[in-house]
This record gives sequence, C-alpha cells and structure tokens, in this order.
Amino acid sequence: MAPQTRNGGTNGAANGKGHKFANAGAAAGGFVGALGGSFVPPLNVTVNNNKNTAARGGGGRSHSDTLLPSPEFTSPAQVRNYCNTLRAAAVTLSIEVAMGAEILKGVLASVPDPDGRAFGSRVRAAKVARKMQRSADALRDAAKNAAACYAVFQQEYEEEIQRVRHRARKPQQPVMNWAQQ
Repeated sequence: MAPQTRNGGTNGAANGKGHKFANAGAAAGGFVGALGGSFVPPLNVTVNNNKNTAARGGGGRSHSDTLLPSPEFTSPAQVRNYCNTLRAAAVTLSIEVAMGAEILKGVLASVPDPDGRAFGSRVRAAKVARKMQRSADALRDAAKNAAACYAVFQQEYEEEIQRVRHRARKPQQPVMNWAQQ
C-alpha cells in the first residue's frame, strides 16, 4: 500500500507536494471517458510563472499582460475595439470556465460519499460545480453586455457619428468646366 499524504492522496510524495498535478490527467481522462465517444475538445493546461513581476518595476503588471486594450475612448473606433475585445475575452473565458465546471463535477463525483448515501457523491459534486457554472454564466452575460454597450453607444451618439461621417466623405470628382478656355 502506498503511503498516505496529508490530504489523503497516495501520490508517493512524503510531504504531499511532490506530484502536485499527478491526478490532473486522470481527472481529465475520467471526464473524457465519461463522454462516451462524443466530441472531445482539446484540453489545455496553462501554468503561469509570475516570479519576475516585482522586477518589472513597481510590482504591477504591464498593460501588455492584460486581456483588454487600454481604456482610451477618444474615438468611436476605440470604443468599438474595447467592446469587441471584451466580448471576445468573456466568451472565451465563459467556455473555459463552463468546461472547468464539468471537469470539476466529474472529478468530485468520483469521491465516495462519507455517509454512503446513494448518489450522494454526485449531489455534493453538483452543488460545488453549480457555483463555477454560475461564474461561466456571468461571463457569458458580460459578453452580451459588452456587445450591447457598443450598440447603445451607436444609438445614443448617432448624430455625432453621422456628422463626422458626412465630413469624412470623399470629395466629388472635379467636373470639367468646358466654358473656361
């Protein structure tokens, strides 16, 4: 029998930290296997290394590290760009968080219920994963609101936008005046 770690796992590490992500593949495999031959999206694992954040000056993140452009709204194009970038980021995060909720539910459902209730492990897993699914729903709503923000901007500032568009039209081609000779 393998030695027990402090969190109840049997990953073989004496201090419980040796194989931190050893069961992540098994968890993802269990989730993928549960789908039973249906469409399986690729699973990406991202590890962030933030060791050099203090060395960049002030300890803060540079703006190139963020998902959104800087909030400079000096033209309609910048408003559109910000709203579109926010919408795209929120949609992507929503999908990833929803997938994470399903994986979490699958992993937690495999943990036996301490009281031995029938389907007790699935009920507990669903309660936990429901909160993460709500986060995914909130991100989806954020994407909808970002798109709606630009639509309302166009409606509210239509007069100003049209005024500038008329001025920005290409000038008419010069007409040949045959009377001048």
